[in-house]
Amino acid sequence: MNASDNGREAGAPRLLILGGTSEARELATALQARGGFALSLSLAGRTRNPLPMGAPTRSGGFGGVEGLEAHLKAERIDALIDATHPFAATMSHNAAQAARRAGVPLLALLRPPWQRQPADVWTQAASIPEAVEKLGPAPRRVLVALGRNEVRALEAAPQHAYLVRSIDPVDPPLNVPQARYIEARGPFAEADDHALLTAHRIDAILSKNSGGEATYGKINAARALGIEVVMVARPARPEVETVASVVQVLGWLETLGRST
Repeated sequence: MNASDNGREAGAPRLLILGGTSEARELATALQARGGFALSLSLAGRTRNPLPMGAPTRSGGFGGVEGLEAHLKAERIDALIDATHPFAATMSHNAAQAARRAGVPLLALLRPPWQRQPADVWTQAASIPEAVEKLGPAPRRVLVALGRNEVRALEAAPQHAYLVRSIDPVDPPLNVPQARYIEARGPFAEADDHALLTAHRIDAILSKNSGGEATYGKINAARALGIEVVMVARPARPEVETVASVVQVLGWLETLGRST
């Protein structure tokens, strides 16, 4: 849907949310309920059937920094909220550059990362390929919690038996001898993940440090079972003003409105 379609209040400040997260959906819902903004939301288009976002939504990239800058100017966007996934670093860097070029105020909404607890068995990795390597040479039974576009890195370690959980199907299947697939969308309860890990005799989890509650069940379950988690650290993000909650975004927008 084009940003100028129905659902935008005539004469209201124009706000673009870069979404794809539960926080983006929560923010859009709150802003729609509050009113006062001509709101649009953009998704990267990586998930085939995204959840409704509660606002006029477009899907697909902008064409890099230049494309996003052009969009901000053409749609006369007054404020930009980067509420993309913590691992969507490229989009966040593009947003920072495009907002600066277009002279549009930018705020990042970023959920805090998970913090290692005393009983956690974590092995830190700086990237997904490094995490796969850190699973070690001996065959293991691994729960993989990555996006379907990231799991090809597993093919570098075909000795493991993988249980891959993703929102969309992995197509084509991995070129490894042992892989099973679960298509599921969070939130996942700790009890369910505990049962999953036990039933499949999982002895390692490969996970990104996404933060939030929706997928933290596996981390709690791993702690209870003494299972190692190979945790991929977040990529570097641009140095922009950042908040951790929807309430803080709403406060920022009020401050922005008073300053204009």
